[in-house]
Amino acid sequence: MIEQLRKILGDPDRVIAGEDIEAKYLTDTLGRLKASADALVFALNTGEVSRVMRYAWENGIPVTPRGAGTNLVGSTVPLRGGIILDLSRMNHILEVDEETFTAVVEPGVVLQDFQAHVEAMGLMYPPDPGEKTATIGGNIATNAGGMRAVKYGVTRDFVRGLEAVLADGSVITSGSKNVKDASGLQLRQLFIGSEGTLGVITKCILRLVPKPETTLSVLVPFDSLESAIRSVHAIIKANANPTAIEFIERSVVELGERFTGVTFPCPDAKAYILLTFDGDQPQVHANAERIRAVAESCGAADYIPFTDPHEAAEIWKVRGCLVKAVEAVSEQEPVDLVVPINQTARYIEYVHQVEQETGMRMIAFGHAGDGNVHLCIIRGGRTDGQWKTELHEVMQRLYQKAYELGGLTSGEHGVGIAKQPYFFANTDGQLLSVMRAVKTALDPKRVLNDHISYLK
Repeated sequence: MIEQLRKILGDPDRVIAGEDIEAKYLTDTLGRLKASADALVFALNTGEVSRVMRYAWENGIPVTPRGAGTNLVGSTVPLRGGIILDLSRMNHILEVDEETFTAVVEPGVVLQDFQAHVEAMGLMYPPDPGEKTATIGGNIATNAGGMRAVKYGVTRDFVRGLEAVLADGSVITSGSKNVKDASGLQLRQLFIGSEGTLGVITKCILRLVPKPETTLSVLVPFDSLESAIRSVHAIIKANANPTAIEFIERSVVELGERFTGVTFPCPDAKAYILLTFDGDQPQVHANAERIRAVAESCGAADYIPFTDPHEAAEIWKVRGCLVKAVEAVSEQEPVDLVVPINQTARYIEYVHQVEQETGMRMIAFGHAGDGNVHLCIIRGGRTDGQWKTELHEVMQRLYQKAYELGGLTSGEHGVGIAKQPYFFANTDGQLLSVMRAVKTALDPKRVLNDHISYLK
């Protein structure tokens, strides 16, 4: 296999044999799920991806596509061995078309680099997940959301077209720079959120928007998490069009403070709502003042605008590092389930109930404006056996309650390996059958990411 892959690529240095593969390529960002592979291949272009996939298809070799490896649910762990197909060196911004407000990029482009590039041109790419070192291809594969989804939407809303290599090595392009498209099935939508199971994304046509004139962040402390979350409905109803509405418990802020060295205002608060507004200066000021009145009527302890961009960036730095901050003090299981926005407060109340009943510490934060609840379930001093048993029991309860309230397994991390039991337990069998039929149609030999077994 190794010699054949080196012949396909014409560069022996970009094919690594199994025994020489670095550990980081055999896991995800948490590093707890680990596997092995026969080869690690670094592709540079669509042609190389196509030839590798054709070889894998003809020989029945499993392939695990990979970008930056920042996922949290084991999607990039090569449980079936075979080939790891790394796309991180396909990292070129091929075009920014200011006249059509689109960009064409390769999948290995890092999100923060792309955002900085287009913002320097007076444009913006709004999807804004907490992990800025993820790749655009990875964001598309999980339909990443992030902080600004409440106003702008998620990754899916900014993908105009995709080039993808199918399991047999054939190449298709679905979509274009056009705003509208009623020309047949929108096949690109199948690949968005598919976690690398249907094809390998090799080119992305992305929608851009004009960069807002100004941005203002506001921190609103509350005496309880429940009152903070309950204020969100009033904030949205006020029609002030916030860009982001985040909720954070004080306990997790303290971890973020220690991790970053940044200090939050109002340390006596039990929870915070963190808001951002963007647009032209008068509009942003008027919207922020409207929400000040709403927050005060909902019992906010204070209302703190950050007019200094550096201070705002520091506050958001704490929000962006929370999973890593928790991981620094204890092993934990990250959860990113989603519930209807009117059920967020009720769900968090249930989380606290489970916490009290089980003694399992759970730290909550997330995107209050779209119901995406992030939980860090803390291991603490539990033995391996206790942690495995108790975690599974708690997770079953948490996911079942989310579905009872009309929610779903994942808002943006994906199902991967880690969340399969809970996805299976709460998803209609007929829906699973249709998903498997799509997988079979595009990959009947099941060479692409088939370790994501809900599609088997």
